[in-house]
Amino acid sequence: QRVNVTVRSGLPMVLAGSAEPCAQLLVSSIGVVGSAQQNQAHSARFFDFLTAELGLGPERIVIRFYPLEPWQIGKNGTVMTFL
Repeated sequence: QRVNVTVRSGLPMVLAGSAEPCAQLLVSSIGVVGSAQQNQAHSARFFDFLTAELGLGPERIVIRFYPLEPWQIGKNGTVMTFL
């Protein structure tokens, strides 16, 4: 219920000066991504999954973490602060 995934394949991307296949994962969450320690643990799990599923080397993957506040996410006609 609290996870949304969007996949956009076939986009032209350049990573580290190379147009070889690559992936970028954007992760935003309330209270789950915020500290270096939290994101280091998440990063390890995401990299394990993405390298196995996509067949990419870890140098071809970038993960961007975005911590959010409950008032920044709207749902069911209100914001998460009140849910």
